Amino acid sequence: MKTLNIAVTGINPVDSPGPGIPVIRSLHESKLKTRSIGLSYDVLEPGNFMKDLLSCTYLIPYPSAGPGALLERILYIHSKEKLDMIFPTLDSELDNFIEIQSTLESKGIKTFLPEKKQLHLRDKSLLSELEDEDVNIPKTLVVNSVSTIYEAGDKIRFPVFVKGLFYEAFYARGIEEAAGYFYKVAAKWGLPIILQEAIQGEECNLAGASKDGKLFGAVTMKKMFLTDKGKAWAGVTIKNDKVLQISKKIIAKIGWNSGFELEYIVEKNTGKIYLLEMNPRLPAWIYLATASGVNLPELIIKAAMGEATGESFDYEPGKIFVRHSWDEIVPMKYIESLSVKGENKFEEGTKE
Repeated sequence: MKTLNIAVTGINPVDSPGPGIPVIRSLHESKLKTRSIGLSYDVLEPGNFMKDLLSCTYLIPYPSAGPGALLERILYIHSKEKLDMIFPTLDSELDNFIEIQSTLESKGIKTFLPEKKQLHLRDKSLLSELEDEDVNIPKTLVVNSVSTIYEAGDKIRFPVFVKGLFYEAFYARGIEEAAGYFYKVAAKWGLPIILQEAIQGEECNLAGASKDGKLFGAVTMKKMFLTDKGKAWAGVTIKNDKVLQISKKIIAKIGWNSGFELEYIVEKNTGKIYLLEMNPRLPAWIYLATASGVNLPELIIKAAMGEATGESFDYEPGKIFVRHSWDEIVPMKYIESLSVKGENKFEEGTKE
């Protein structure tokens, strides 16, 4: 079996963790023979120093630099590493990778990404378009100025979540609190800002992968502990057939082609299931899915390579993940190499 050189982004397992390291952990436990190459945006991203998982790491330009700068850097890395596939894992970089994917394909580098139209159909600001008799969406407003929030009392019930277009959500009990979070989120992620009615209930998330709108693998997880940014810090796998069926319908409606996460809340008093948002990539808890019996990163790579994936919905409920901090001790030469050359070599990270 050929060793596949897989480059993975989002190797920043911090307080708001990227999915990159859990994806790489999943590849190490797959039936595929892989060699993992980390792509990072900052010298001090912790994944840059995890030599037991990665054979090497490279810095790439921030998404704001545009697709041209990204392509130039990827082709340089390809000249060194002979990449078989790139596995982007962050929302903010997907537009650029979609822009260059045909050129990457011509160079022999596979991706498994949605079309731009699909990507923006699941945008938080357009999510209400998915609502129908089976798919419930909390009342949502898109706002571009703080004055709109002061006018929102007639249109939406408080409390609400104040959300950035890509990341972060803050719970606001009233208009003044929402206005404060507006400035905080806008300063970091830009406009517009999303106001979404806060439904009282139990959150659950479905991670999955689909090709041309057909779901071929999925796992559902219930959040047990949240950080102040609303990120799951502990969760447990559950079975919920209704959530699975709703997810299949949403993915078919969009025609989704890639990994994804659907975030739901089951209303406490009515049992109604509301879709909160759709993330256009695998979540940071994806290793829980692997440990439960469905290795979605492996299935995605097979799909990208044109192999049959079958359907994988059988997993073990009651598996729990709990995150924790870990100090990575590294020699200064690793920092120097990334700072000066933008790359680091380990070679320990090949999975046989």
